[in-house]
Amino acid sequence: MDLKEKRLRGEEVFAGRLLHVYRDVIRLPDGSEGMREYVRHPGAVAIVALFDDGRVLLERQFRYPHDREFIELPAGKLEPGEPHAETARRELLEETGYVASSWTRIGLINPSVAYTDEAIELFLARGLEKREAKLDEGEFLEVLTPAVDEAVEVAGPVAVEEVAGVDHRPRGQGVAPAEEAVGGPGGDASHNYVRTHLDALLSTTRWLVAYLLSN
Repeated sequence: MDLKEKRLRGEEVFAGRLLHVYRDVIRLPDGSEGMREYVRHPGAVAIVALFDDGRVLLERQFRYPHDREFIELPAGKLEPGEPHAETARRELLEETGYVASSWTRIGLINPSVAYTDEAIELFLARGLEKREAKLDEGEFLEVLTPAVDEAVEVAGPVAVEEVAGVDHRPRGQGVAPAEEAVGGPGGDASHNYVRTHLDALLSTTRWLVAYLLSN
């Protein structure tokens, strides 16, 4: 069965600094017309940054749409024309103050496939060295360094199939081009590891953590 939907016409209904919202009239598989509203996103990266002693680098941030704090992997959006690997390096330094000597691309994640084209390239960073963070104006966060086992245990098991849009295919089979390997030579917050990027990228896939620790 052909499930493809064909765009007939559309319009941009909102243009913001980060997001652009569109409304399209489409042709459905049965020949009738429908409407789709969706968000165009510039793309992003997220970094699983592991210390040699088994700790993982996380962040605690307040997220306004949810009106609460989240524990997250270091992450950020692409700048125009910026390669994914460079975005990963930049965001890790800017947000956490760390640089890494070893970088490996893990895969591509589409976190919200129903209403946005956002794609997150996931990288593994190792050989961490402390430098100085360079947060953007108006950006506030706390850097956390729990043990990976603690983060996974608190998050609890979730089946891989429950994570929408995880794509582990090799390049050329649906994954956007990106470097396979890059680089060279507290308190109440500790019980909140179960949301946002940690949810989707680390704690929901115990096999991923096992892979990272064994390679």
